[in-house]
This record gives sequence, structure tokens and C-alpha cells, in this order.
Amino acid sequence: MSLLVLGINHKTASVALRERVAFGPDLAPRALQELMNTQGVAESVILSTCNRTELYCSLNDDGDSDVVRHWLQQFHQLDEDELTACLYQHQGEEAIRHLMRVACGLDSLVLGEPQILGQIKQAYSQSHQSGTLKGLLERLFQKSFSVAKRVRTETDIGASAVSVAFAAVSLAKRIFSDLGRTKVLLVGAGETVELVARHLKEQSVTRMMVANRTLERAQNLAQEFEAEVMTLEQIPDFLPQADIVISSTASPLPIIGKGMVERALKARRHKPILLVDIAVPRDIEPEVDELNDAYLYTVDDLQGIIEQNLEARKRAAAQAERIIMEERDQFMAWYRSLRSVDMIRDYRAQAESVREQELARALQALAQGDDATQVMQQLTRRLTNKLIHTPTQALSQAGKDGDQDMLAVLSRTLGIGRP
Repeated sequence: MSLLVLGINHKTASVALRERVAFGPDLAPRALQELMNTQGVAESVILSTCNRTELYCSLNDDGDSDVVRHWLQQFHQLDEDELTACLYQHQGEEAIRHLMRVACGLDSLVLGEPQILGQIKQAYSQSHQSGTLKGLLERLFQKSFSVAKRVRTETDIGASAVSVAFAAVSLAKRIFSDLGRTKVLLVGAGETVELVARHLKEQSVTRMMVANRTLERAQNLAQEFEAEVMTLEQIPDFLPQADIVISSTASPLPIIGKGMVERALKARRHKPILLVDIAVPRDIEPEVDELNDAYLYTVDDLQGIIEQNLEARKRAAAQAERIIMEERDQFMAWYRSLRSVDMIRDYRAQAESVREQELARALQALAQGDDATQVMQQLTRRLTNKLIHTPTQALSQAGKDGDQDMLAVLSRTLGIGRP
């Protein structure tokens, strides 16, 4: 059994490619089952977020990373060369370390951001529900959750408010010096949009609108921030009122198009609109950026803003890396011990069989009236001879071969000192 991580992220692939490799909530169950039916795959978890898509697999002896890569390529009908150029893979110890780093936010666009841990837990839960998680991979994910908790407790990795949501609001603050005078349209009602709304409130934004596919969910968010509520279909009617649009949904297709923004700008008499699209796949058509007075930014554009808020987290990240290495080594020690479990069980069963045979023989002799002392001496002698027979042969053969390494191993194993 071996561990494999195969994936792309914001460092290796563009937004356009990440969109095509994403697994939405409706797609994940089928994908997990198909991946499990791939040769050599024993367990699987698919993590798919705005900034990464990763396949976590435990492989049987006949498993192969090329087979998993081919499955990913075929599932999304991707060009092999294009995918391969952006793909990374980790195996064994590096796979363990990678998952722990991702869970702690050390591999995120925003260093130390906490949202990724919740997304990993969702992926873990989805795999459980699909029946594709058990044994080794399950233990690894549970371990990663505890590592992330330890890092949050023992370091300041989460002390600074740095996230994609925070970066989006920071960008808006740069463009509009007084956010309190702006009106903001939030598209979506998930965790990221909620975080955006909290940051906006901290910046004294009091006029917010929330658009979502279902009104009920939008109302739950809007109630806390005293925001107006609308459906996605109503966005064209309210867009002219928005100075800032921040969008993050799970829609597979763009929600806001070039024509819609063009009409809104005309209604605003070309008063500028800032649009920040932090969704993957994108919620706002890229062509919107061609319009005068429309300023469109995607998650990739936020990188520069984010880098300005990372110094404290970089120091904490160094501490986190040390914790991860320690925890990885502990997990590897447990993982390696699995390989000896069957051998230990077989060795104990063999010794127990010898004991039972010799005990039965001794009891039979006693029942026939043989001298008890003599029976016990014979029992211990035969038991000792049988138990040391194989090690003695191994020592003898190593001596004949002049194999000093084997003699040293046998010496340590049998506890007889240096040969």
C-alpha cells in the first residue's frame, strides 16, 4: 500500500485550467466512484477548491500514478501535454507532508488561511459518504486535522487577518478611500462571501446587497448585516446601484456578463464599478475587463495585495513547518509499523503452535506415569531447541558467509550482544 497526491494549484495552473479541472459538489460523488474503479486505487479523496484540485489516493501494489493521471485527463477531457505541464505529484512521506501543509494553510494562496481546513473536512466527509475512504487514508486525514489544530494553537499563523476575502476588501479600500460611502453587491451566500461581509462591516460599509440562487440562504446572511436580498435573476436590476461587486458562487457558468455590466454602466452614467471575482469557475465574464469604467480583478490578481500582509505569518510558518515534520515522522513510524504487524502475528502463532505441541506431549507423558521432573526437563529442552532452531541456523549461515551486517542484525534481534 502506498500514498499518492496528484494535483494542480494556483502556483502551477491558470484560473482557466483550474476551472476545467474542478470537481463541483454534484460531480464529486460520481468522480470518486470512477476513481475507485481505476486499477490499483484502494482509497480516494478529491479536494477541489478555487485554488486547487487534488486527488489523494492509497494505492495497491498494482497501482500507478500514471494510471491516476490518465483517469483525471480522461474524466475532464483535457489535453495530455497541457495537464502534465501543470501537474505535480507527491508519494510516501512527501504526500503525508503535503496534506499536512495544505491543512495548515501553508500551501494556500493566502498563507495560513483557515478556510482550507473546512474544505478538506468537506472533501473527507464526501469520501466517507461515497464509501471511498477507509484505513490508511482515513488515518492520514484525521492526523492532518489534529496537526492543523496544533499549529493554530502553538503558532501565530492565524493571527493576521489575511485571506482572499480580506484581500478583496483591501483592494476595494485602495480604490475607494472611504468604503463607508460605497454600496456593495455580494453575489453568493457561502463562507467566503460571509467573510467578505464581515470585513466590509469592519470598514464601516453599511449598504450591502446579497444575491443568491436561493433567497432563504441569502436572507440568513443579509439579516446579520442588514443587507438587501435578491435572486441571481434580479442582479441586472440592482447592478447599477453597486459601486463594488464581489462574487463567489459555485456556479459552473458566469453569472455576470459583459452586456449586463455595460448596461449598468450606462445607467450609472459611467460612474466606475469595481468587480472582484473570487470564484472558480469564474462568476464574471473576463470580457467585462474590456469595458471602460469597469475594473475586474480575479483571485490571481489578489496575489500582490496578499503578499503585503504575510511577514508575521511567514515567521509562524517556519514554526509550523517544524511541527509538521515532527508529526509526519510520527505518522511514518506508525505507517512503517503496519508492515511488521502480519509478521509479528505469524511469529507469535508459530511459537504458540510449538508450545501447544510440546505441552500436549508433556501432559500425555505425565498421564502415563512418567517422572514429573524428567517430563519437565524434556519439555523445556525440546521447547528451547525448537524455538532457537531457526535463529541458530541463520547465525551459522551468516558466519559461514562472513556476512557481518547480518550477524549484527541477528545479534541485536536476539539480544546476545555483539558477535
